[in-house]
Amino acid sequence: MVAEKARVLNLVQAINEALDLALARDERVLVFGEDVGRLGGVFRVTEGLQAKYGESRVFDTPLAESGILGLAIGLAMGGMRPVAEIQFAGFLYPALDQILSHLGRWRHRSRGRVGLPVVVRAPYGGGVHTPEQHADSPEALLAHAPGVKVVIPSSPERAKGLLLAAIEDEDPVFFLEAIKLYRGARAEVPEGYYTLPLGRARVVREGKHATLIGYGGMVEVMLEAAEVAAREGVEVMVVDLETLVPLDEDTLLEAVRETGRAVVVYEAMRTGGFGAEIAARIAEGAIDHLQAPVVRVAGYDAPYPPFSAIEHHYRPNARRVLAALRRVLTY
Repeated sequence: MVAEKARVLNLVQAINEALDLALARDERVLVFGEDVGRLGGVFRVTEGLQAKYGESRVFDTPLAESGILGLAIGLAMGGMRPVAEIQFAGFLYPALDQILSHLGRWRHRSRGRVGLPVVVRAPYGGGVHTPEQHADSPEALLAHAPGVKVVIPSSPERAKGLLLAAIEDEDPVFFLEAIKLYRGARAEVPEGYYTLPLGRARVVREGKHATLIGYGGMVEVMLEAAEVAAREGVEVMVVDLETLVPLDEDTLLEAVRETGRAVVVYEAMRTGGFGAEIAARIAEGAIDHLQAPVVRVAGYDAPYPPFSAIEHHYRPNARRVLAALRRVLTY
């Protein structure tokens, strides 16, 4: 149930509040990662939680991502509900063995007897001039791992409800948070404990001429492009996927069928990015309704540029999205 009273919070505050509520509600919930305790995380997302709940429930770990994931797996096997933070999503790579070999496979391996209710939080994406690997978007790698869920919120009020739902979930959930939205996104966030369902996309803007599809930090980019398009007489539908795994194919395909044109927006590398999966689902389920090819607007097939204004060319922006819209509308 969603409380009626709401306050305006940014994404950092909303996630902090969700963690606070989860820790207070269930003593099995543990929060840990690099610098999440006394420092409160590099973005201060966990600020104040160690002081409130103690070092046994909110604690720092060594700089060892594989160890963090291994600890989370062991704790979950022991009946706890760990919430592990990876300092940046681009630091996940040393933990891929734990992710691919163990995290998503234990329910299958144990014939359903052992689940791993693990949440792995990590900031991802660019737009704030970070160093190398700090702006990576590895969601496609995670989505390809069997047995895990992948959630990427686009606003504070959605993030709070989705994170609480992820912590309640009986299976592993990767919860990616767009760095650019941490203090750039503000919204009214209901007080109290509430959850939002995983595995459901939402239409955040109605339109009839074309459909923009994306998630996380790209939702504000799509909405900006849609506003400009509206001034040109083009009504654009915007779909926020929110959960990549499981993917809400019904909402996705219905939105494309309504407009007949689709542009997929994501900031990971174009080749092999999750946008390719979205385009494939559209081709399989809505090709009879398409009036133009599905177009992708994404990062380039190169490492994300660190400490550089070049990132404004690498990371999709409204200008690039508008160019793609104009392309599909010419068919």
